[in-house]
Order: sequence, then C-alpha cells, then structure tokens
Amino acid sequence: MDKKAPTFSLDNFIQDAIFPANFADMPITQLDKKRQAPKRLRSGKSAIPIAPEVRIPASPSTGGAEIRVIRNTRRSRSISAYREQGAIVIQIPARLPRGQVADLIPEMVQRVLTREARERISDSDLIERAIELMAIHLPEFSERPASVTWRAMNERWGSCTTVDRTIRISERLNGAPSYVIDYVLLHELIHLRIPDHSKGFTELLERFGEGEKASAFLEGYESGARA
Repeated sequence: MDKKAPTFSLDNFIQDAIFPANFADMPITQLDKKRQAPKRLRSGKSAIPIAPEVRIPASPSTGGAEIRVIRNTRRSRSISAYREQGAIVIQIPARLPRGQVADLIPEMVQRVLTREARERISDSDLIERAIELMAIHLPEFSERPASVTWRAMNERWGSCTTVDRTIRISERLNGAPSYVIDYVLLHELIHLRIPDHSKGFTELLERFGEGEKASAFLEGYESGARA
C-alpha cells in the first residue's frame, strides 16, 4: 500500500543553513575546508565562495533523512536526487545560483520521497518473498514463518522469535535495494532452525550470493546515520 510522502518545505528549517558561507559560526564540518580566496567578477565585486557540499539536518518533513546538496563540477545542466546511506543526496551543477538551489531542494526531496512511497512493499509482499527465498536457498527447511512484518527498529535490522516463528524486519529497510532486504530476510529465516550464529548458520547464509554487497550497504547506512 502506498503511503503519502510528507511534504518538504524550506520553512521546516533555517533557510540560511543552505548557504554556510554566510555563517561564521557554522561547524567547520559543514564548510568547505579548502575554501579559495573570493574570485573577482567582471564588475569588480568579489564573489562569495560557495561550499561544495552542504548538509541539512534531518526533520519529520524529510522522512527523517539528512539532506546533502553537492555541487558537482562535472555537471552543466543535469540535476539528480537519490538515497545514499540513509541520506537524500542532491547533485547539482557547480555554477547553479543560490536562488535556484533554494527553489529546487524541496522539489527534489519530494520526488525521492514520492518514489520511495510507491516502491514500499507491504507485509503480505514481505512474507511472500520470504517463502520464495526459502525455496531457493533453504529447500531442506520444513520450518515456515508464522508471520513476517515490518517493525520500527533502530538498533537491529531484523529479529526472529523461534518459539512462535515470527519474524520482524526494520522499517528502515523498506525501500532499500531488494538484495539488501533479501539478505536480512534470509538471515532471520535461518534462525527459525538455528538460533545462534554458529558455523552452520554462517554456511547457510553464505548461500546468498550478494551477501558481501548487502553487508557493505548496511554498514554504509549505519555509518551515514552516525555521521
């Protein structure tokens, strides 16, 4: 079921945070550490240097995601927005005027949130996928999950209660690449038979061919959330 994406507006945070060069007291982590001397325009006036990357704090209107606006010198016209390690990254041409940047940020954030809302999968889809994974990777298992549901979890990616055969997957992953969700699902499905992370557990999980790729995504997501 699609969920309506939250509306994002510059009014949800201090607008001037988009342009850290204007704030002397802004943390150095948000400023260009290699700032060059102001360039001279044809009029003779100096141009205020613009930080190549600006980070806007997460808020409810952004779906809890930090916004990273990156000025890319390789771009002349194109603009893109995508999710990376939990943050919403907006790539813009390096020479795009500040005024246009302020106008496009809400639109690009909304595009990402709307796209993700369409791509979110339901609990019924989740358990369906779990059964498919068992048929592919755990054909010898007679155990079957009683339920597989999304759950709000910030400390874990998933959990399995062997006694009642219930599996819960962190809602943070709804919208993540399919191979990541499959990897976490398979991890919890193996726990239906093996409660620990013994050698037998590891051997079964290694049947998933994209395990290293999925692990790297999860580690990167955590790193981005802690940054």
